[in-house]
Amino acid sequence: MPARPSRLLHTLTAPLRWISRPFKALHHFLTYEPEDTSTMDVFARTMENPAVLVEHLEALRRHLLRSVIALMVTTAISFVYASRIIDWLAQPIGGIKALQAIEVTESIGAFMRVSLLSGFALALPYIGFELFLFVNPGLRRRERMILLTTVPLASLLFLTGLAFAYYVMLPAALPFLLNFMGITTRVRPSNYVRFVTGLMFWIGVSFQFPLVIYGLAAMGVVNARGLFYGWRFAVVGIAVLAAVVTPTIDPVNMALVMAPMIVLYFLSIVLAAFAGRGRRAGEERAVREAASR
Repeated sequence: MPARPSRLLHTLTAPLRWISRPFKALHHFLTYEPEDTSTMDVFARTMENPAVLVEHLEALRRHLLRSVIALMVTTAISFVYASRIIDWLAQPIGGIKALQAIEVTESIGAFMRVSLLSGFALALPYIGFELFLFVNPGLRRRERMILLTTVPLASLLFLTGLAFAYYVMLPAALPFLLNFMGITTRVRPSNYVRFVTGLMFWIGVSFQFPLVIYGLAAMGVVNARGLFYGWRFAVVGIAVLAAVVTPTIDPVNMALVMAPMIVLYFLSIVLAAFAGRGRRAGEERAVREAASR
């Protein structure tokens, strides 16, 4: 008889425990700290027990498989809208009707390329999250929070780069390219789609530079002072990169590419300063905690 009230209370609170279980799992996921083990110790353990390496490879296989499935799903969705996307990409030259195919499979190739790139852009946040899940067990709490913030920011910066290439660079570059020497150009879909998607992709990738620098600074690989004093070398490197990415050789379009990259570089210096400050604070906190034990 005395056990009945506690059993009744256990039954009544079961829904609350069921509801709180995901939050406890999330809290553990965010606050979990791996054991402090050196790289040599990890390597020695792996050599003694190769099954650990097999487990990591199996985990990597699962994450890659889920990423591929997500990419297949987003690519299949992109098939439905590929024609509209191509028409949108061709708006700077008058729409999809301005494209003229001269090969039988040319239109299909352009269709598939746009679908794959669009599917990749849609799946990128999820692929980044799968990558985070793979490396998460070896991350400390601060590193985990940094990466969780980086994934959506990386997607946002990538989309910003795409928008910059489409709305700023293409309107400036296409008139020069299509009417060079007064020769009228008949635009083929395969060539145009390859040119536009390639330009947008690499500009989107270049917009990831601040996040890369922030991550390197958080790990102590680079620091804000070194980046600041090396800005001259950075400008030269940006000029070389702009010459490779820019579709034309005129200085105006190169300047359109260089200007945001230079701004992003100096933004990277500011982010590196914040990352370095946070890393030093974390190290000092760890030293104080070790001293207090």
